[in-house]
Amino acid sequence: MQTENLTPEQQKNLRRVVASSIIGAVIEWYDFFLYGVVAGLFFNQLYFPSFDPRIGTMLAFATFAVGFVARPLGGIIFGHFGDKLGRKKMLILTLEIMGIATVCIGLIPTYDSIGIWAPILLIVCRLAQGIGLGGEWGGAVLMSYESAPAHRRGFYASLPQIGMSLGLLLASGIVGFFSATLSNEAFLSWGWRVAFLLSAVLLAVGGYMRSTVQETKDFSEAKKSLPEAKYPLLDAFKRYPKMMIACMGARFIDGVSFNVFGVYSLTYLTQQHGIDRSAALTAVMISSVIMSLFIPFWGNMADKVGKAKLYGICALILGFSSFPAFWVLHNYANNYFLVVVALGLPFGIVHAAVFGTMSSVFSESFDASVRYSGISFVYQFTAIFASGMTPMVAAVLTGMADGAPWFLCAYMAAVGTISALSTWWLNKLARENRANNATKEATVSSTVIGAPAGADGF
Repeated sequence: MQTENLTPEQQKNLRRVVASSIIGAVIEWYDFFLYGVVAGLFFNQLYFPSFDPRIGTMLAFATFAVGFVARPLGGIIFGHFGDKLGRKKMLILTLEIMGIATVCIGLIPTYDSIGIWAPILLIVCRLAQGIGLGGEWGGAVLMSYESAPAHRRGFYASLPQIGMSLGLLLASGIVGFFSATLSNEAFLSWGWRVAFLLSAVLLAVGGYMRSTVQETKDFSEAKKSLPEAKYPLLDAFKRYPKMMIACMGARFIDGVSFNVFGVYSLTYLTQQHGIDRSAALTAVMISSVIMSLFIPFWGNMADKVGKAKLYGICALILGFSSFPAFWVLHNYANNYFLVVVALGLPFGIVHAAVFGTMSSVFSESFDASVRYSGISFVYQFTAIFASGMTPMVAAVLTGMADGAPWFLCAYMAAVGTISALSTWWLNKLARENRANNATKEATVSSTVIGAPAGADGF
């Protein structure tokens, strides 16, 4: 949508789009992160009980990583049909897949009941979750981005990103509530399952919300004016090969920082420093609230100062913020206020700048005919290494340092540097693409305008 202002009908639809994207994203991320929260805390006891606790924890995180491995497949499948059939249909389908898989996880018997089938079923459901989420993110972002006026797309594209922090907040909050109110035996026996079964209610609400929105104008116009790509992802690689690589490099810090601060920190605080499980969850919840408030703030700033510029600077800051954050966690874990500050500043504020801006940075890197496929693949493929493997990498790096976090901090600083440099490259490529397109348009325009003059005997 290229106009600066929207008609009343477009404004009404934009509000519905934003609301349905946020609610749907909350549900999807709740389902996905609920697994991460639970896996790090006690899935080693329920599904890998015969292993050493540290090995069991790593195996539980390995099943967490399986979901990230499946996400590129979901991104490819739903990105393909999202570019061909529309964004709305894919969003409804991905929500159903995620919801059903999450409910099934809550019904899987433990290792003591059915043996090896327990972790096998867990992996199958986790794969389904990954496929569903693989198609969810790109569609939710594009519904808001493509429905917004051009000068406000950074802001509106950031709003579905709130679903991630609210989903983590909801997952941590529900698990924390049951953990605090139930005995450890009751929690391990049935309490955690209720959190997964609640997804059935959320699924019904989200499905209704998404059925009420209209398809985006960008997609409709692309179907009329742009050649249809037979295989959108392959077309994206052919037309934007360097941009695909640059976006994946830029994405790296987002996945690593989220899973270090939002997932691994729970294990680090509870196992390395003996912090109560509920207290650790509450600290992450507070950071999630802060993040929810700052994501739209940074989306608004991106429209004013430049999306890629803001993203690159904050990616670098985020990587190096791990040193002061983990210095506090390592030395002052007994001071709960400092623990909350150490997580809240980098995770709640700086990470919000990266995650909130990323959606518009990536969306404007591709045209509408391949945009769903392009941004979905970039986001989900990078997630295998940046997100899915990070809790295991973090466990290994802290284990190599006898529980000290400094190898992990150095890893995050390196990742932040890579992402900042990739964002600079991405911005350079975007400027070159805009210049080339302007030259082509000028050539076509001069040819069309000049031909009649010559024909008139000029």
